[in-house]
Amino acid sequence: MYKRLLKLNGPKKSFFLWGQRQTGKSSLLREVFKKAYFINLLESDTFLEFATRPSLLRERLAHLKPLDLVIIDEVQKVPLLLDEIHNLIESKKLIFGLCGSSARKLKRGHANLLGGRARRFELYGLSAFEIGNDFELNKMLTRGFLPSFYLDDDYEHGHQSYVSDYLKEEILAEGLIRNIAIFSRFLETAAFSDSEIINFSNISREIGVSVKTVQSHFEILVDTLTGGFLPAYAKKMKRRTRQSPKFYFFDVGIVNYLSKRKNLVQKSADFGKAFENWIYHELICFKSYVKSDLEIYYWSLTTGVEVDFILNNMEVAIEAKATDRITSDHLKNLRELKLDFPQVKKRIVVCLEKEMRTTEDNILILPYGYFVSKLWLEEIIC
Repeated sequence: MYKRLLKLNGPKKSFFLWGQRQTGKSSLLREVFKKAYFINLLESDTFLEFATRPSLLRERLAHLKPLDLVIIDEVQKVPLLLDEIHNLIESKKLIFGLCGSSARKLKRGHANLLGGRARRFELYGLSAFEIGNDFELNKMLTRGFLPSFYLDDDYEHGHQSYVSDYLKEEILAEGLIRNIAIFSRFLETAAFSDSEIINFSNISREIGVSVKTVQSHFEILVDTLTGGFLPAYAKKMKRRTRQSPKFYFFDVGIVNYLSKRKNLVQKSADFGKAFENWIYHELICFKSYVKSDLEIYYWSLTTGVEVDFILNNMEVAIEAKATDRITSDHLKNLRELKLDFPQVKKRIVVCLEKEMRTTEDNILILPYGYFVSKLWLEEIIC
């Protein structure tokens, strides 16, 4: 298994570790904290014990000493445990690592999220930098970022099982929606909007529900860490810009399955969208593991001119272009951006070309392998 970049070593205070299903949260915790006391709420008997009697936690942990570490997996399944955890942090000075794939049930039930007593970490699917020399772009864009998919030749069956389990165990069993059939249709429709500006009205008409329902379903995707919104950059505009956010699923393999993209071919529109999703994935992994204060946006004029990613306050502008030959047409959006924001420090095109080069007007043409290295070595954003 690949070494994960998220640093959890030696916690001095309690923490939440959130992440999409099958990102490897439990494996990481067991690898890093071999001596911790583990409670797994995915085990049906353990779940039933604590669900019916949360106070049992006090008895189970009575023998532990101050600063001992307790890991509770899938903590969102028993929200009332958080009151007991809060008490044990205060009274016994225990440290808790609380792991889960969704905070929605906790937030909706006004569960005790421990205030400032716990840090928050997020684990995503595999980064290309974590994979290292074994990284294959086509494999990543086809199979997705989750370790079980990337490493398994039977990934198509894995995608099907993943979506089925997600609907049954995380959506239906947790009571997040009433009509699973409508949510399933929504999920498929949303996949076609991956990496695009979301038009809630269009999706509403397509699946036959209200705009409000569509918006609430997107909130579920965000809360279950299945995807996230990318906001528009809207500071000191000279020209009219789009303000609606884009949406990205956190695993491109799931997008491929839901939108029935089976054979991604280079230079196709589907390959380009998958490539953009992957660049977004690398950026949010970097933000989560290295630079938590990193701000990520996209920029788009109402005329259709658009730049995929803006980092911080126009510090870096990035275009993802899945082509092995960058032409002036691929550079025009970054050049338009420069007209409105002459202060932009770096303009980068991440692409499939073999060698790095710089244009006469200082746009960096960066092969994707170089991009990964420079990003994680903190040479893209300092």
